[in-house]
Amino acid sequence: MIFIRLGFLFLLLFVWTQVSEAQITGPTPPETFNSISQNSVSNMGALGDSLWVGPLLMLNINNDIDFIFPENADSVAAGPGRMFSIALAPDTVVAGLGFNFVSAGTSVQTGLGLHISTDGGVNWDYIAQPLDDENQTSISYGGQQIESIPVIVPQQSPPYNVDFRGDTIFMAAWASGIRRSSDFGETWERILLPPRDVSELRPENTYNFLFDPRLDNNFLGFSVMIDSDGFVWAGTAGGINISEDALTAPADQISWSKKRRTGQNDGLLGSWIIRIRENPFDNGVWLTNWIAEDGDQQGIVVSYDKGESFTQHLRGEQIYDIAFEGERIYAAGTNGLFISNDNGTSWNQIRQIRTPNGFIKATADYLSLATTTDRLWVGTTDGLASTADGGETWQLTRVNFPLEGGNQFSPDARSVNAYAYPNPFSQRAHEIVRIKFEAPSTGNASIRLYDFSMNLIRELDAGIPVTGGQNYEAVWDGTDGGGRLVANGPVFYVINVGGSEVRGKILVLD
Repeated sequence: MIFIRLGFLFLLLFVWTQVSEAQITGPTPPETFNSISQNSVSNMGALGDSLWVGPLLMLNINNDIDFIFPENADSVAAGPGRMFSIALAPDTVVAGLGFNFVSAGTSVQTGLGLHISTDGGVNWDYIAQPLDDENQTSISYGGQQIESIPVIVPQQSPPYNVDFRGDTIFMAAWASGIRRSSDFGETWERILLPPRDVSELRPENTYNFLFDPRLDNNFLGFSVMIDSDGFVWAGTAGGINISEDALTAPADQISWSKKRRTGQNDGLLGSWIIRIRENPFDNGVWLTNWIAEDGDQQGIVVSYDKGESFTQHLRGEQIYDIAFEGERIYAAGTNGLFISNDNGTSWNQIRQIRTPNGFIKATADYLSLATTTDRLWVGTTDGLASTADGGETWQLTRVNFPLEGGNQFSPDARSVNAYAYPNPFSQRAHEIVRIKFEAPSTGNASIRLYDFSMNLIRELDAGIPVTGGQNYEAVWDGTDGGGRLVANGPVFYVINVGGSEVRGKILVLD
């Protein structure tokens, strides 16, 4: 068995590709004071026309340009909490919270607990991360005591997935495994799962094993879902566990069946179950499979018979999330967005999302998916994209910092005519830098880049028509006119429109 270390959990594996993007795009979307909190969008949740976006629990309603910040969610608004997971019902939001705990120079993903709202996000209750008592060295199951190692610290136990039905909440929290609350978060139970070499866990049987997440991948909880029939699906680094009574049975009476990768064509591709989604169209349950053990493969599978068999799709692709619009299936991964219009029979790949006014970086990972009324949302490492026509056309949303000064996270910023971001800029770390500017007049725009001695490095675009008073973006990949990376140091840009100039500086670093 290979024990998966926490530092690997959200390591984004980039395939390095030299980018040749160097152009002016625009006009950019309307300026707004309220925007998403960061451009890497790894978690989202949607219900009706409402979209919740991490990491700061931002709410968007009916594709409005403003993202509302929940001021009463104190652990997010005024504390270290970030949204790691979310589950929704009408007027009810259950958000799993975590943060990066840094000790001795090492960052460890850490559980913080839950924020729960029953009035659509106006008011919030905070529930601390459920942990074990240090003396809790056994778990009662079927009239016997199963020896267990208590999890007494929140490090390595972030709530990677939550789901609820009525007053019962399930949490998948890695080292803390699968936790259940039957009283809407007031109290919690640690749920026993089958060990690696046991395919079924039944309370009438006798068992002798140590419930220790350090020794068994199937005790490492990563995903959980309650399906439309009330079955609970618990994904771990060791397979998929399915129970028809985990929603209602006492904790010591829950039965589980477990499926691991077997190498068969009707089984799992990989043992690590990252995401579980049910398609309301036909109740197929889709699972993302990642590599956790020797012989595993990546891809996604779907089951229509409660895990007795699986149909495999997108073999070899590292998929983070899945979403549905009837027979249309979406899958987001390291190689872009995959779309099937025939319930998985065939797939089309969108390697890079583009619009007439912008694009997602070519090497961006596609991390999360959500569907609101008539719209698909795609979270990437380079912003949020959405489409209302199945991917034919797109709208892009990024952190907005208006030129006239400030946004909700920095309201007192001064007004400028242009700025570059990120700045300082590293081609190796960031790939591209964007230069945002307001056209001072109507005419043809050009942008020239100069080194510290004011030697011309590159002209991005010449003669691009722009309209005075509108905002545009230029994109530069850190190379000179010959395609070579420029040296470290300041790079000055000059934007010329009809004889009017706007100037700025970019600090280039390795």
